[in-house]
Amino acid sequence: MTNQTAKTAGRPDGKPNVIVFFTDQQRWDTTGAHGNPLGLTPNFDRMAGDGTHLEFAFTCQPVCTPARASLQTGLYATETGCYRNGIPLRQDLPTLAHSFNEAGYDTGYIGKWHLAVTRDRPVPEPLRGGYRYWLAADALEHTSDAYETRLYDNDERPVQLPGYRVDALTDAAVRFIDERKDKPFFLFLSFLEPHHQNRRDDYPAPDIYRDAYTGRWIPPDLAALGGTAHQHLGGYYGMVKRLDEALGRIRDALRSLRLTDDTIVLFASDHGSHFKTRNAEYKRSCHESSIRIPAALYGGPFTGGGRIRELVSLVDLTPTLLDGASLPVPSHMQGRSVLPLLRGGRDRSWPDEVFVQISESQTGRAIRTRRWKYGVTAADGSAPPAASADRYVEQYLYDLYADPYELTNLAGFASHRKVSDVLRGTLIRRMREAGETEPTIEPAPPVSSGQLRVDPADIY
Repeated sequence: MTNQTAKTAGRPDGKPNVIVFFTDQQRWDTTGAHGNPLGLTPNFDRMAGDGTHLEFAFTCQPVCTPARASLQTGLYATETGCYRNGIPLRQDLPTLAHSFNEAGYDTGYIGKWHLAVTRDRPVPEPLRGGYRYWLAADALEHTSDAYETRLYDNDERPVQLPGYRVDALTDAAVRFIDERKDKPFFLFLSFLEPHHQNRRDDYPAPDIYRDAYTGRWIPPDLAALGGTAHQHLGGYYGMVKRLDEALGRIRDALRSLRLTDDTIVLFASDHGSHFKTRNAEYKRSCHESSIRIPAALYGGPFTGGGRIRELVSLVDLTPTLLDGASLPVPSHMQGRSVLPLLRGGRDRSWPDEVFVQISESQTGRAIRTRRWKYGVTAADGSAPPAASADRYVEQYLYDLYADPYELTNLAGFASHRKVSDVLRGTLIRRMREAGETEPTIEPAPPVSSGQLRVDPADIY
């Protein structure tokens, strides 16, 4: 008897379970599927190979609260109102939990929430986004440490869990799955790792991995730009290694309960990390190191889905999960399901670019195509940054074919003026589509191009 047959026989409704395995601040190139040579992610790599690998996945907001709000709602930050940290998710916004609740699922949230602005206090029920089972903290980095995990339950009581923090959350998730193996469930499992421990500015890996990866492989952007990579990358990699082991434990639990074939698992992260190379901290930048994330799906229609090379945004994952579970996708969502792209499928209406907003370190906007990265920042440099601006100025242009690690800013180069003009029009269109007022974008100051030239075919 196959897993699928056993599952269907045990639960005739046929609804697939859904698990979101969500990490915090994880770069795409920590995975073997993206060329990392350290063997950190065999479970992710296998899941991506056997399932559906979103090879070019990007956050729509490179900072915690806005990214999480977008994934819960399928909306950009200018629609959710969560355009920076410190703004709670509006209670009137429908979330993934609401959709799965209405479909008869048992919904649960375990781990870091960061959408209630209660910091180290319990999250009251109205601010939990509709999740019925609750074992979480708003800012897990402020209620716990690597070997001291404190969450809060449905009744706002503190719960102290033993073990390394990743393992403690995984243990709780396995219990949740086992207790609901005979009915459909939706579980959002949200880790803090590989985010830094704020109060020490440290990346505390499990003791066994604390120094195992120090001085090993360094991504080319960090090797060129420095930052804190030499100080922090070893611990960061150790955290990634334990996260991947946790993913393996979740998949092992599903296999032992005969739930593998009928459980959709999404692996994703809220944003990446540039290790203080692009500004004074780790994210809040529209560079690849901040916006590109690892993402893969397995189970249900996503098993054997292949490698998707279209550019996919975090807001696309929300309708993808609903579509994969055969639930209706609300018409107000601004993302779109990737299901038509599976197994080499084509959707001619799929965008040629992803759109990124940021409104915290700066008020900025960017688009990323297969070849180009084009970004702008508010011309008035308003402080604190606003949700949006009426007037921007070009900040950077990168040729990702010639310069994949974004080391040469081409903004203002005479040779690339036509490229910037075309991308400016695309960015303005995407801003309008996201609900923003059409802005004015001023060109960057002109720069001599030297021998650089752009073939007209390269612009598009």
